[in-house]
Amino acid sequence: MNMPMPQTDTAAAQSLDAGAKVSRNRAHALPTPAELKKQLPLPALLDSRVATQRRHIADVIQGRDSRLLVIVGPCSIHDEDAALDYGERLATLAAELDDRLLVVMRAYLEKPRTTVGWKGLLYDPQRDGSAALEQGLVRSRRLLMRLADLGLPLATEALNPLAFSYLDDLLAWTAIGARTTESQPHRELASGLDMAVGFKNGTDGGVEVAINAMQAAARPHHGLGIDAEGRVAMCSTEGNPDTHVVLRGGRNLTNYDVDSIGAAQEILRGAGLNPRVIVDCSHDNACKQPERQPGIAHEVLAQRLAGNQAIAGVMLESFLEDGRQAAEEPLQYGVSITDPCIGWARTEALLRELHDRL
Repeated sequence: MNMPMPQTDTAAAQSLDAGAKVSRNRAHALPTPAELKKQLPLPALLDSRVATQRRHIADVIQGRDSRLLVIVGPCSIHDEDAALDYGERLATLAAELDDRLLVVMRAYLEKPRTTVGWKGLLYDPQRDGSAALEQGLVRSRRLLMRLADLGLPLATEALNPLAFSYLDDLLAWTAIGARTTESQPHRELASGLDMAVGFKNGTDGGVEVAINAMQAAARPHHGLGIDAEGRVAMCSTEGNPDTHVVLRGGRNLTNYDVDSIGAAQEILRGAGLNPRVIVDCSHDNACKQPERQPGIAHEVLAQRLAGNQAIAGVMLESFLEDGRQAAEEPLQYGVSITDPCIGWARTEALLRELHDRL
């Protein structure tokens, strides 16, 4: 009789290690994008409104609409009630200033992390690490529908292309962040979106990666993705003509001054691309100091008024109250738990000032 050979210590260790590796990956089935959209369908009126909002934003990006695009709102949304409170105020103000400003609300539900941290309402809606992703998808879609019903165009950052499939029909503008502008899947995603997409400059402040991304996203692609039923599929895109650069500074460098904006636009023209840019008044441009945002917005507008009509808009991080707070209970209402923001009083005053100067 052949006796089994005893495992050596090395073989046993390898066997245990292989088992451990398998146990580290667990899957939990989620509703497909089609199932969630059937559960929370977009009414025909809202669908038509989103399509119109996308056209208006594209007209600004292409220079067919002379209004200043203002993308403004919380760094991230963690409290749906506070987000709706903010949205109601912004919708009223946006309607009043609509002749000179095209106001779009930031509705950021995913947050990129340099290392670890809270990843956003979509992934961790209870903010306790429980990763209730299905609940997060439902709450995120329901919130976007309620915000869209106020009449606001909505903007977000497309962080995970799979997650984006659950929300894309509600959005009028999308950002690709500084960390993902170099990502081929994100460039392919942008290539297939029927809305304007802003590529942020790299984390080092350079615009070359954003320009490469624009060139890639303008072309058709064929790649792996999922269809509405959640099946792995070959996805084919047609190319996006409405991509643009968002200048956000980088590594303690700012790029909202005359020379920096002019240099970026010159590179864009040299590459045969749309030279119209949006300036992010937060992040590295504000050196993480939110109170600097109004001054930066005014400086950027002064450049436009001095003749640089290729400045299409500005981005601002704003919430109900100034500053930020740690993501620990009890939370102060209307205060960001990620990047610090300017409060509503400063936001309203700033938008009125920009409108008056135009």
